[in-house]
Amino acid sequence: MLPNQSGAVNPARPLSVPPSFRSASLATVTTLDPKRRKGGTDALDALISLVEPELRDVNDIILKRMHSPVELIPQLAGYIVAGGGKRLRPVLTLAAAKLCGAQGGREKALAACVEFIHTATLLHDDVVDESDLRRGQASANAVFGNKSSVLVGDFLFARAFQVMVEDGSLDVLRILSNASAVISEGEVLQLTTSNDTETSEEAYLEVIKAKTAELFAAACRIGAVVANRPAAEEDALRSYGLNLGISFQLVDDVLDYSAVQARLGKTIGDDFREGKITLPVVLAFRRGSEEERGFWRRTMEEMEQQDGDLERAIELMVKHNALRDSVERARHYGAVARDALGLFPNSPVKRALLDVIDFVVDRDF
Repeated sequence: MLPNQSGAVNPARPLSVPPSFRSASLATVTTLDPKRRKGGTDALDALISLVEPELRDVNDIILKRMHSPVELIPQLAGYIVAGGGKRLRPVLTLAAAKLCGAQGGREKALAACVEFIHTATLLHDDVVDESDLRRGQASANAVFGNKSSVLVGDFLFARAFQVMVEDGSLDVLRILSNASAVISEGEVLQLTTSNDTETSEEAYLEVIKAKTAELFAAACRIGAVVANRPAAEEDALRSYGLNLGISFQLVDDVLDYSAVQARLGKTIGDDFREGKITLPVVLAFRRGSEEERGFWRRTMEEMEQQDGDLERAIELMVKHNALRDSVERARHYGAVARDALGLFPNSPVKRALLDVIDFVVDRDF
């Protein structure tokens, strides 16, 4: 069934979804075939290969826990989950647990829990941002409506908490519930900086730490918790995940102004069209002339955009080295993440986790 414009489901109309979704099996939530990943992702391939059996089990758990007698729930949840993506967060949970020598398999259900939290935030994000595309296909809210997307996002959050309770660890519950609360705070905080060209770099970093990096940190940290490792190792993995997450978002924000659509899976300039104040904008605004600041105020605050404005924005970012310096910031946080793993002995998993830092920072521009 397809939601009508008000967000309600119209039972008289069949669901219309892209052919790629209709032909995809939900049994392959994550495509593990390395042939699908091209240059620059060898590090991620290597990490995935180290946890591939566990990741297959995580996929099975995701499929099982997405089930509901309310047909629209697995339909909509399956649509966004089958839409692809890096699956980096659950992979990090599995890898962190393996790094710490976890036994018993608890990390599998918790990795699925992490993916549910992430997917729920994607559904809510697209509604808030009024996005029509995600990873190159129609966003869930564009296909099913805003109301359905918000409610299914709530369902996935609830499922995540059910999994946490079933795990039985108060530490896990504390870490992941706190991450969920911080993510929500980050969403609200972003609303206060949206369209505000006076946003500082510090305020921007506060937003991405909450919205993106906190879940990376929690995903890694619980790997030490399920292995009953000392607090020092738990803190080290949290630091690794937090700084990797900051680096990841910084590069994502640069890619929005510089990547080729076919490589990135979305159109260039989405953040610009939505008036999102990201670090490239912050730096270009701060370093620009008064005339250039007037351009940013018109396009980002007043949202009076016209043909050629995106090209002008990119031109100003290049002129003031805003894109280059944003990537350098990402390299800095990547270096901090690298240092955090110094506590652990050398192993294939540790090497793969270190290499993933390079994958995150050196994605194609």
